[in-house]
Amino acid sequence: MLPLDKDLQLPKHELNEFGNIAKRVLQYLPNVLSGVEEKNNYKIYSSQIAGTLKYLRPINKTLFLETESEFNKNFADLKIIFEKVRSKTILSEQEKKTIDQTVYTIQQSIGVGLDLLVNPNSARKHVGNRFEELIKVIFTEIGIANKKTVLQIPYETGEGTKMYKCENDLILSPHENVKSSSTTLDKNEIVVSVKTTSKDRMGKIFIDKILLERFVQHPQKVIGVFLNDVQRKEKDNISFTLVSGLFMVYSKFLTKLDGIYYLDPPPNAQKKPYSEYMKSFSTLISDDLQVLLTT
Repeated sequence: MLPLDKDLQLPKHELNEFGNIAKRVLQYLPNVLSGVEEKNNYKIYSSQIAGTLKYLRPINKTLFLETESEFNKNFADLKIIFEKVRSKTILSEQEKKTIDQTVYTIQQSIGVGLDLLVNPNSARKHVGNRFEELIKVIFTEIGIANKKTVLQIPYETGEGTKMYKCENDLILSPHENVKSSSTTLDKNEIVVSVKTTSKDRMGKIFIDKILLERFVQHPQKVIGVFLNDVQRKEKDNISFTLVSGLFMVYSKFLTKLDGIYYLDPPPNAQKKPYSEYMKSFSTLISDDLQVLLTT
């Protein structure tokens, strides 16, 4: 078996791979955690290793499954729930909660493991990559055709025609296979921006939607999927990074997105009018996705 630090940095392509790496981290944590501070609904763990004190990312204590046994049960339930989604069975509120808790625990286990075992610059990159891979795997599990695309947009310069590469994290399709390509987007497909946080990135989603629609010359469905909008502040505090006012200004004066979905929604996302635009990830999986793909 690979050392945990190496395993955390390897791409993951199947749900079981994510389940296994989360279990490895949950087994590892009790041996290395040395302290914890609680702020609002979040825990900030610390670890003293080889004389170095490390503070970890904030963990939502109502979403994170702390024990291996609790995670194992929820992970088994998650597989059954995904089968229900494939067969278009209506989910209960408890099943939606299981989706959010289990997927959140997988991603935050990976994040915490990387915090502890990998240098910060490399850890940030791998946290983002694993999140993109995890969301892609989930859509595959529930039977939604998907792929990453790079739209090539030509523009003229004094040196001739050049190409601007507009990367789309994921395209979701109602078809058997994704029809969007490097030169066009299918109007019935959904462009998904997958990011661990909206910090410094929310504006780009709006600009990309405008750019894409101008280039392909038809309305294009665009949504964002975020892990959270909370960060550790100093050693033992937290701050929320959603710039909610800017989101509303962009929505009113630039364009409207077709949805923003969080695994761990920040407080403002749960208040009106933001709650009309921002929902839980489980709502996307259980309710909104089929609507978006058929309208």
